[in-house]
Amino acid sequence: MWRLSVSKTPDRPVRSRNEDGLFDFDQTARAITPADGHRIAEEMTEEADVRCGLDGLAHAYGFKGFIVIAVPVRDSNSLEESTLMTNWPHEFLKGYDEANLMAGSPVISRLRRSTIPFTYDAIVDSRRRSDGKGAVVLSLFDRMGMKRGIYIPVHDTKGTCGAVAFGGDRELVSCQEMNELTFVAGGLFNRLSELKAKNYARNNTPLSKRELECLFWAAAGKTTSEMAKILSLSEYTVNHYLNRATRKLDSVNRVQTVAKAIRAGLIN
Repeated sequence: MWRLSVSKTPDRPVRSRNEDGLFDFDQTARAITPADGHRIAEEMTEEADVRCGLDGLAHAYGFKGFIVIAVPVRDSNSLEESTLMTNWPHEFLKGYDEANLMAGSPVISRLRRSTIPFTYDAIVDSRRRSDGKGAVVLSLFDRMGMKRGIYIPVHDTKGTCGAVAFGGDRELVSCQEMNELTFVAGGLFNRLSELKAKNYARNNTPLSKRELECLFWAAAGKTTSEMAKILSLSEYTVNHYLNRATRKLDSVNRVQTVAKAIRAGLIN
């Protein structure tokens, strides 16, 4: 179990509902350091170390599991493609994507525009969907034992936006628990991004500067025509760079290529 030394915080969570019906936590987090003095992120040299740390963290706080994602681009409809690391059942990810639940998710929408940690409750969130898939959501989360949990928006040193989530059936986390989890999750996400970038550089053909530029603007939602104007290139040349990046990253389309580049820490 993680041993954290923290300053005292109120026993009751300080929170309020936002416009999505999700709970925001206050941002007055106190300084939190591991009791043994180790700097968690710097002690890990392999992705497996980060996985072990997240798994231990989830169980220490009474959650069933964790998931780390890169915040999906707006054209993405796949949770699995956005997942960097998880111990949630593959059946959950498969069922989520087969039902196309990302498009109407209030959680994903919140992550795209906020950096404030929040809780989720499948019962409450399922009622707020506008796509009529509330019953599907509730059934999936209930079957997987992930009815309640938290999402912690994070980012690495390159500015890549992601989220670390913990899910299970436990009660709502306290303010102190949220502060502790936010601190540790941020460090683990940053370390994971560093390791993924190093592993990619070691095992793959590097992308050129132009390929990275095109992927960056594709991730920002720009069309081929818009990218051509921004980069002062022809549309043919932009497509050439994007197609080459797609081959290098062994992807099947532009959306998957962007998702892979984000997961590898190549673009933010």
